[in-house]
Amino acid sequence: MNIYQDYINEIEERKTQGLHPKPIDGAELLGEIIAQIKDSGNEHREDSLKFFIYNTLPGTTSAAGVKARFLKEIILGEFVVEEITPAFAFELLSHMKGGPSIGVLLDLALGEDAAIAKQAAEVLKTQVYLYDADTDRLKEAFKSGNEIAIEILESYAKAEFFTKLPEVPEEIQIVTFIAGEGDISTDLLSPGNQAHSRSDRELHGLCMITPKAQQEIRLLQEEHPGKSVMLIAEKGTMGVGSSRMSGVNNVALWTGKQASPYVPFVNIAPIVGGTNGISPIFLTTVDVTGGIGIDLKNWVKKVDENGTIVRNENGDPILEEVYSVATGTVLTINTQTKKLYNGEKELIDISKALTPQKKEFIRAGGSYAIVFGKKIQTVAAKILGIEPTPVFAPSKEISNEGQGLTAVEKIFNRNAVGTTPGKVLHAGSDVRVEVNIVGSQDTTGLMTAQELESMAATVISPIVDGAYQSGCHTASVWDKKAQANIPKLMKFMNDFGLITARDPKGEYHSMTDVIHKVLNDITIDEWAIIIGGDSHTRMSKGVAFGADSGTVALALATGEASMPIPESVKVTFKGDMKEHMDFRDVVHATQAQMLQQFGGENVFQGRIIEVHIGTLPADQAFTFTDWTAEMKAKASINISEDDTLIESLEIAKNRIQIMIDKGMDNHKQVLQGLINKADKRIAEIKSGEKPALTPDANAKYYAEVVIDLDVIVEPMIADPDVNNKDVSKRYTHDTIRPISFYGDDKKVDLGFVGSCMVHKGDLKIVSQMLKNLEEQKGKVEFHAPLVVAAPTYNIIEELKSEGDWDVLQKYSGFEFDDNAPKVAARTEYENMMYLERPGCNLCMGNQEKAAKGDTVLATSTRLFQGRVVEDSERKKGESLLASTPVVVLSAILGRIPSVDEYKAAVVGIDLTKFAPPIKTLSR
Repeated sequence: MNIYQDYINEIEERKTQGLHPKPIDGAELLGEIIAQIKDSGNEHREDSLKFFIYNTLPGTTSAAGVKARFLKEIILGEFVVEEITPAFAFELLSHMKGGPSIGVLLDLALGEDAAIAKQAAEVLKTQVYLYDADTDRLKEAFKSGNEIAIEILESYAKAEFFTKLPEVPEEIQIVTFIAGEGDISTDLLSPGNQAHSRSDRELHGLCMITPKAQQEIRLLQEEHPGKSVMLIAEKGTMGVGSSRMSGVNNVALWTGKQASPYVPFVNIAPIVGGTNGISPIFLTTVDVTGGIGIDLKNWVKKVDENGTIVRNENGDPILEEVYSVATGTVLTINTQTKKLYNGEKELIDISKALTPQKKEFIRAGGSYAIVFGKKIQTVAAKILGIEPTPVFAPSKEISNEGQGLTAVEKIFNRNAVGTTPGKVLHAGSDVRVEVNIVGSQDTTGLMTAQELESMAATVISPIVDGAYQSGCHTASVWDKKAQANIPKLMKFMNDFGLITARDPKGEYHSMTDVIHKVLNDITIDEWAIIIGGDSHTRMSKGVAFGADSGTVALALATGEASMPIPESVKVTFKGDMKEHMDFRDVVHATQAQMLQQFGGENVFQGRIIEVHIGTLPADQAFTFTDWTAEMKAKASINISEDDTLIESLEIAKNRIQIMIDKGMDNHKQVLQGLINKADKRIAEIKSGEKPALTPDANAKYYAEVVIDLDVIVEPMIADPDVNNKDVSKRYTHDTIRPISFYGDDKKVDLGFVGSCMVHKGDLKIVSQMLKNLEEQKGKVEFHAPLVVAAPTYNIIEELKSEGDWDVLQKYSGFEFDDNAPKVAARTEYENMMYLERPGCNLCMGNQEKAAKGDTVLATSTRLFQGRVVEDSERKKGESLLASTPVVVLSAILGRIPSVDEYKAAVVGIDLTKFAPPIKTLSR
């Protein structure tokens, strides 16, 4: 009775927050609930029935197993529950989405009672989340001539689980809601500081936008019954920043429809729009939930009578409104004509939002059902020895005769499955690809675990080379929320087959290394495809795609991902890098020069940046690929010279070996397997059998950008421009300014060196600058706090062996202690240096934060409103992004330095240098 009473107590506590009972996922609690259902006189029986029917999570949760077995008892007549007839029990099983429920349905379908078998078969025909153990049972029954098994397999081969679904409505009525002006970050829809609650969907939903906005959405729904509310980024892109399944979940929770009447707070079919479309990662997540993402193009650049773009006093293009989507506007999506209408007036073609594949996702309630449905159809047809019935929209295959391949086209062609044999595919083709490396991070990992449970997956796909579960986003503070969530997550992922940052058995030291750095090390093939649960999954080897937690789950479970081959933009360099410049300035200048070359159009958005970096090893090159998330690129690929790639692979091997030495490898020796693959790749390059990946000389690009290093003469800062009169220009990464712009009066309240944008060289720069400045001035005095967080423990060990850590300790006022980690976030900072635990720290914004209204200068990637620093009543918080030497000097001075001060401070310091490759990197 204690467990049930604890649940009741929790329900009462949640009522005070305006929340419903938390969905049940535990077997022990549900077992007690079932016992109370069986006890006809039990005072809790009525509530227990409701919890059992409407509040139990499906899939492979332990509660789902208990629920499925009890429903089986009811169907077989072993126990009678007046409120749950056998027919209703079958209906409940049909909503449990695989795992134990499939086992029960197969037991019944292949059992001796013909009437029950027939009913079970009808339910099975609607299910797609079957795995090898399930199809093996059907295969064996088919071999022995079981008619029910034959009937089920024939249904699968015809894809009746899809063809019998209702068609997508011809017209979808929507009412608009402007969620914000300018780019809308996923932080607005699912704030990083609320990451701890993401797996509690109802609770997390309360953090979307603002309570006022939530109320406005509810009022729109009351005023327009039957219409869907479309959230819009006016004059901007929807869903930039982190790859948040939780953001789409929140949008669906407030504006979508319930996926199943028996599963609470899981909604589908959200509709979102943006003047400049939807961020690629966010759009993938919309597909996962069977939603629609529309590129509205409702504002365009004004042109004069000669067709020249008209600009304002700041040189920015003036925008003109083509049509209004003001809050409360009623529009119609026509899924047949693929047009958006206001009444009878056609506004815009939305074909890209309603491709044949996307319409299948909408019809099936999400992309997972299609992915698994295609798989089960293929398996069933193979067992029957027939061809599957053509049902699904054929994959789009584009092959341009005589045209070479870009790097991403080469990678996708090598990893593609299910395409026409021998056909070379170019950008725009729809491709199913095998995934080599998968990463899950800790603030989305709990959701990934839920997704794996919902799709009934229990073990990692054998075709994945390696997968890692990080602990970096919750590394700063080991608070009660982290203590409750992270051990549970690590055990689940470790059992599933991932290498985990924390050992559930406690046999190796907890690692809080930044996920991107670990994935960058364990990627040992530049031909690899990587999927990771974070927008900064941007490896400097292979091609990596940041993804929502659901896509990560799909990659872990199936070893596959589906997407179009993206177009590429080629980036090359010319000139010489100035002695006093850091490579981070080259990265910022790339964004600025690209926008300048293309009249303000971001040609990187939604495309692959193929950067011909040549001579820069993977650690340093990662600074560029990491930043491409802020350039709104789909991904980035580094083209390296042979010797540089070998150097990078040797570094990766050494770091993987350290992980092995710490005891992090599993029983399948995944990490050792990666080292073996790296050795093989190095041998191929050295022998000339397979040189480093390069594009073809006659490859076709959307655009080519040449970055002139000669014109980068002073450090660059990415500025959120928080006071820009044009709201749409704030908090973008497009405002890149030289430090001379700020004069000598731009106060800095806090400096931050950390996150995935720094490497070992950056920490050595901090050490060297402190020594340099002490020699020049006699002492080092901080006029603002400086927070330093190394991305990995390995880097700290290397700094210790090389003497740099001693220097950092000398000048610091605080050093992390893993034996006594902080249990509360820091709320005040002194003017000194803090050596924080490896991990994301301030960049994540869910634990440590700067004081409200501060001006922060950081090496981070995030300048979004409220992320690193929130606004105060007195002023807006600013997160300005710069190179490590600029951040360090700014913290010491308490302001942004002049160019002369900067040059003096970096004399003789080994900054991160880059020299363009001499030869052309294409074949």
